[in-house]
Amino acid sequence: MIRVVLVDDQHLVRAGFRMVLDYQADMTVVGEAGDGAEALRLLRTTPADVVVMDLRMPVLDGVTATRRICAAGPLPRVLVLTTFDTDEEAFAALQAGASGFLLKSVPPDDLLKAIRVVAGGDAVVAPRVTRRLLDRFAGRLTPDEQGISGPHSLTDREHEVLLLVAQGLSNLEISGRLQVAEATVKTHIGRILNKLGLRDRVQAVVYAYESGLVRPGEPS
Repeated sequence: MIRVVLVDDQHLVRAGFRMVLDYQADMTVVGEAGDGAEALRLLRTTPADVVVMDLRMPVLDGVTATRRICAAGPLPRVLVLTTFDTDEEAFAALQAGASGFLLKSVPPDDLLKAIRVVAGGDAVVAPRVTRRLLDRFAGRLTPDEQGISGPHSLTDREHEVLLLVAQGLSNLEISGRLQVAEATVKTHIGRILNKLGLRDRVQAVVYAYESGLVRPGEPS
């Protein structure tokens, strides 16, 4: 059973998510919070696997709450919700350790799939919005903020796979681009994460942009 905490300052949004999640045989909503501070207090006494986190909230915003949750341990994992056009904190949330992001307009089936993926230890990087999001915000990073060296330990093929991941391509799309099996792509990504000391696919995307491997505005 996947234990989920919903964090959003709009009660109706939480109620809608709860209705969808509680209908699933493998999920249960174990708590709700209207802001980041309330979420942190709740999580001190309520074990959870996934936190579905809004970003713009009163008292304590979603980015700060995400940073504190992720710094406290491997669980719960944070799945961020963003309206994209207005939430400039989305990239900061990924830097803070979120395991992915979704648009608030996401269909219910996509939300359920994302929660299961995150609960399983993987990450959700929505291919259609990853590139636009990072193009918009990654360019604001300064060299002093980056402090990351290049991936000298990667093979040429691993470097190629990392670039494609950073462009928002799925494993299936990468396998088609490189004409290799999807299982091979998964193996390359696993080795990339291990060599660079990264937790998941989200961190790989952030790494690629922060280290200058991919520049905002570059063509795919």
